[in-house]
Amino acid sequence: MYLRTVDSLPGSTPVCVQCIIADYHRELFVAKTQQKIQGVVQTITRPVQEFLKLQAASGILLFACATIALVWSNSAWSHSYEQFWHTEVSFGFGSMSMSKSLLHWINDGLMVIFFFVVGLEIKREILIGELSSFRKAMLPIVAAIGGMLVPAMIYIAFTGGTEMASGWGIPMATDIAFSLGVLTVLGKRVPIQLKIFLTAFAIVDDIGAVIVIAMFYASSILWSHLAVAGVILLLLAGSNWMGVRHSLVYALLGVLLWLAFLGSGVHATVAGVLLAMTIPARSNLGKSGFMIKSRSILTKLEESDGERGHHARVRELSRAGEDFEALTQRFEHSLHPWVIFVIMPIFALANAGVVFSENPAALVSNPLAIGIILGLVIGKQIGITLFSWGAVRSGLASLPSSVTWRHIYGVSWLGGIGFTMSLFIAGLAFGPSQLMDISKIGIYVGSLAAGVGGVIILWRAPGSTKRQEE
Repeated sequence: MYLRTVDSLPGSTPVCVQCIIADYHRELFVAKTQQKIQGVVQTITRPVQEFLKLQAASGILLFACATIALVWSNSAWSHSYEQFWHTEVSFGFGSMSMSKSLLHWINDGLMVIFFFVVGLEIKREILIGELSSFRKAMLPIVAAIGGMLVPAMIYIAFTGGTEMASGWGIPMATDIAFSLGVLTVLGKRVPIQLKIFLTAFAIVDDIGAVIVIAMFYASSILWSHLAVAGVILLLLAGSNWMGVRHSLVYALLGVLLWLAFLGSGVHATVAGVLLAMTIPARSNLGKSGFMIKSRSILTKLEESDGERGHHARVRELSRAGEDFEALTQRFEHSLHPWVIFVIMPIFALANAGVVFSENPAALVSNPLAIGIILGLVIGKQIGITLFSWGAVRSGLASLPSSVTWRHIYGVSWLGGIGFTMSLFIAGLAFGPSQLMDISKIGIYVGSLAAGVGGVIILWRAPGSTKRQEE
């Protein structure tokens, strides 16, 4: 069917009504399809974006707490800093009690929760994340291996054959909160794929740090305590296998596991990672079961009268949602904010303080500090970049979309921000001593230089264009 427009001139082209209708439906279909695609993309990227925002805020808070610790330990009230964190705190039930310093409870108690959440993140990445397939996992795994080996070798080159050599694990670490915080500040100048890559290789770095702590920073081992820990791990694994999904069961067994490791000689924080590996990653209800149950509850809600009946149905729906959520997700979502906004800042406040001597240049020029600084700044960038290039060149891995080698090189600098894990390993290697103070200076200088260098390189890199975002 053809029509002429009212004010069209004789001889003008007729208008096809069917064509107009077809074009309208085509445009409507395209618009709806684009909305669906945007919805799917938002569903996939929202958790990543929320995670990155949390890590960015945590990095700022960590920096503030570290600054407070430095100012406090070098102020007129510096004596109160040491006195406060070495205050004896006792816990006990009846005739059984434990008395340790507040610093000890933080490093061996609160940090177990930190390592538990790290273990949950590792498990998530292995099951459904960037480490879930060989092709996706190879680049961050190889990058992390290079970022651990080269810094350790540089450190040994300066400290080998001395009592300082035991700190070789210090420059191997990457602080995920600080590094992601710096990267997030750059905003759209870096693609989201680069942030995901940094998260993945930092998690692999955490795996390496846990292995190093368990194997090389254990004191005299009491095998009887480890045997008890093994029995508890079997109970945890059996509970998972039998379908136990109650969080209280895993919490109680987790406390017993921590106590067993506390007296075993292997650092107690390893218990947190091992506990995370036993937490169920599957929910009580599958997707179909949850849909059936929720529809039934909603039907009852429509048929029920009165406010009491409505509240009962809402509680049922809430319990169904909890059953649908895996226990690993429940633990991670509930504990992650506490870890990054409470536990890590307290750890920084308790461990970052160091009294500067009258000649701080002498501390920085110490072989221990030089080994840490060069390991974090030079070792990380060489190890991460060189090993990543080798993985891509050999065909084992490929660069993520929108990511260039300049991006990889800039992130390799950010990998040199050690801080939290570096301080933790330094405490295990040296304890309260002059070497610990020197290692802190090296960690501060190296992490600061690595962060500034990474920002400069990534700031000058090509920005995240609209095409890259699409």
